[in-house]
Amino acid sequence: MAKSGALNGKLVVLMGGSGFIGNYVAQALLERGARVRIAARHPEKAFKLKPLANLGQMQFARCDASDRQSVDQCIAGADAVVNLVGAFSGNLRRLMGEAPGWMAEAAARAGAQAFVHVSAIAAEPEDETEIEYAAAKKLGEERVLAAFPKATILRPSILFGEDDNFINMFAGLISTLPVLPAFGPDAKLQLVYVDDVAEAAVRALEDPGKHGGKIYELGGPEELSMMEINEAIAAAQKRKRTFLPMPDGLSATFAALPGTPMGSDQWKLLKQGNVASGAFPGFDRLGIEPKPLDLFLDRWMVRYRKHGRFHAESAV
Repeated sequence: MAKSGALNGKLVVLMGGSGFIGNYVAQALLERGARVRIAARHPEKAFKLKPLANLGQMQFARCDASDRQSVDQCIAGADAVVNLVGAFSGNLRRLMGEAPGWMAEAAARAGAQAFVHVSAIAAEPEDETEIEYAAAKKLGEERVLAAFPKATILRPSILFGEDDNFINMFAGLISTLPVLPAFGPDAKLQLVYVDDVAEAAVRALEDPGKHGGKIYELGGPEELSMMEINEAIAAAQKRKRTFLPMPDGLSATFAALPGTPMGSDQWKLLKQGNVASGAFPGFDRLGIEPKPLDLFLDRWMVRYRKHGRFHAESAV
């Protein structure tokens, strides 16, 4: 069926598009008739999207975001660009600070009409000097706006989705252990549904005249503490679990150990919380009503129950 709209037939390059959020942004773009180029270190991770595209609608490019020449080659010919590159390890300043600036410069040279940079609420940390991740995110925003002043900056809170690495990490632990530590139990998070953030990115691309040059903070409709999130996951799994609040000092020591699921930067960000400041516009200015976690959690936790969908109602 023929599609119409601002993005129909336009080439949109998704830098880091093979990752978690890229999957959702790509789908939203394909639905609008855009041509999508997935540029990533491992673009084959996005091959599962091929059946959703029409002939010639999707391209794949192997890209090293830390290499400027590679970035230039992948963005050549783009009508619009979305930067989704993020990491908690490696050279963060280069990957999330300097590289976004290269992307914005390449987009400007290519004559792109829109650029969306997905950053994080962490780009406004309480003390960025202590958190390498936050400092890199802030630098990335500065470099993008310097090279592409009409870029749109999106700062989401922690993303959740059926295939995320956040809810599922805790879900796996809760399904296995009867007693669990709760790190940063009082830390407030404004979890945001990944599909809502993807829609925000696409709407910003559709109307750069309205959304360009602006920063949006994207938080979910409710603030939940880490303890409340753990308890909600356990309840959705129909399991009785004991959660032990961990002192900050012990949590910090655990995060500093090699091989743990939470690094030092992640712990510091968790400790300070992750909610919208209110100083910037949010979902409402993009015409989006964000969805709460409890809308999905019961259905997503079925696979973690003792007998899956055949589980008896008594908790275990």
